[in-house]
Amino acid sequence: MIIDYRYHIATLVAVFMALGIGILVGSAVIGNEAIVERQKQLADRLELQLEELRQKNEAVQARANTLELDYNIQKQFEKQVLPPLVAGRLANKRIAIVETNSYGFRDDLVNTLTMAGATVQSVTTIMDGFELTDHKEQLIQELAIKETDDNNIIKHLANETARGILTGEKQAILNTLAQTELLRLSGDYGVPVDTIIFIGGSQDPTLVKTELVDYPMIDYFLQQKLPVFGVEETEVTCSYMKDYQKKRVSTVDNVETAPGQLALVMAIAGKPGHYGVKPTAKLLLPPLEATGGVANGQTAKGVGGNTSP
Repeated sequence: MIIDYRYHIATLVAVFMALGIGILVGSAVIGNEAIVERQKQLADRLELQLEELRQKNEAVQARANTLELDYNIQKQFEKQVLPPLVAGRLANKRIAIVETNSYGFRDDLVNTLTMAGATVQSVTTIMDGFELTDHKEQLIQELAIKETDDNNIIKHLANETARGILTGEKQAILNTLAQTELLRLSGDYGVPVDTIIFIGGSQDPTLVKTELVDYPMIDYFLQQKLPVFGVEETEVTCSYMKDYQKKRVSTVDNVETAPGQLALVMAIAGKPGHYGVKPTAKLLLPPLEATGGVANGQTAKGVGGNTSP
């Protein structure tokens, strides 16, 4: 909006300059007082419009400054309030994070989980949905894969990666995938884990492979009786929330925000549901406990027994 006003102001300035030249030329050549008077009236109207635009521009700038101040106050409020709200809720929880969108995520998510008392054992990032274009033959040979169909190979790699996260028995496979830049590995593998967080959502539709990558891994973890939680950031081109909800796992669609991180912590702590700001969410947050520890409502419906009490 501010840019539009600047454009109009520049246009009006150009009109004034052209008008001034026209007045000089017209006065010198024609000397017609009526024409000069009309030009003066036009100049007065343009000057009035310019003043109105200037005032509107100042009002818009003042509003923008107020909104920025409000935003900064809100972020400061969230920063101060979030730690006591999550403190101790995930004591002794051991979490593995699986990122399937290749974009990375903000450090404050891990910080929030840590503030809540959890330990993030590992972070596994699947690059480009196990894109096989340059690595198919190498992987078939080195990993003794019997499949030849690309989709079946991707499902196989997803399943083996999930097993490696939990058991540590597939470390050779994980290392090979890391060397071919199909995986990024961080943390400890094969150590006890009791919670799995999937970070999905994509900016590129060609990278959406939930049925090939996410589903085989989620199925494996659920078979091991582990609670799974699917999350993504607010601004994604392709949301994974509906796909995750088909697996009856709790979801949070604004995990980069303080409310989203609080919702995730509370979901892991025993309040499953679908939280966030998108149409797929049922609530912004799980019901909070009232003063004195009295429950303030029931847990959200629509999610199966996919969380530890």
